[in-house]
Amino acid sequence: MNIGVVGLVSQRFPPIIPYTCAPMLLFKKKFIELIRNGEKTQTIRLWDRVRMRAGQRSYIPGIGYISILSVEQIELERLTDTDAVPDGFATAELLRDEIRSIYADELARGQKAFRVRFRVFPPREQKRMKEERRQRKEREAAEKRCAEAAFVEKALDKLRTLAGK
Repeated sequence: MNIGVVGLVSQRFPPIIPYTCAPMLLFKKKFIELIRNGEKTQTIRLWDRVRMRAGQRSYIPGIGYISILSVEQIELERLTDTDAVPDGFATAELLRDEIRSIYADELARGQKAFRVRFRVFPPREQKRMKEERRQRKEREAAEKRCAEAAFVEKALDKLRTLAGK
């Protein structure tokens, strides 16, 4: 029986289950300081479907880890000035203008508006989460190396067996 190395190599490595987290939230630079100061605690996003849920942890570059407090579908035209303040705007009209400038294509496609409320984790928790992430990445890399080594060893055993015949 002649089995090529290609046949052996095409076998898949055991899957490593990735750590799941809400998608990263990206903001324009002008909002970073407002978030850092606690003046901006929500964001309006246009999506085809809900992409986050309350209780998830997410990440904002330049800020750090955040906790998603709530996600709710909203109607942009029903936003009030009171709704605009936690988003860092003085009025609902200013907020809607910003949304129109950022999400023109999404609005044209009829995507839904969602209000995402969040809180930034305090520095001590940020440090702990960064260390957990570093350890998780290290562990995942070690698991991958072990899986690859086991695969190679299995492939070599198969080749040795075939070579002995």
